[in-house]
Amino acid sequence: MRHLDPLTCEDTFRKLDDYLDRELKPEELARIGEHLEVCAACASEFAFERSVLEGVRTKLRRVSAPPDLLSRISGLLKANGNGSSKG
Repeated sequence: MRHLDPLTCEDTFRKLDDYLDRELKPEELARIGEHLEVCAACASEFAFERSVLEGVRTKLRRVSAPPDLLSRISGLLKANGNGSSKG
């Protein structure tokens, strides 16, 4: 594996949310991944933030939305070309 320019902890913390959401370019994802492999403090923060995010996602799956709201959201997603059959 080729090594990329290392990130500082500050750089990593600043991009951690986007890393969790996979909203970074592949090179940035790799750089943060490499930093998390060697930095215990950042890896610990990452694990904490990931657990919070997973907890929120789990709770949101239990929330029932009114059918008319789901229908409106689905219609908007389809109109914007973002419709998906994933669930």
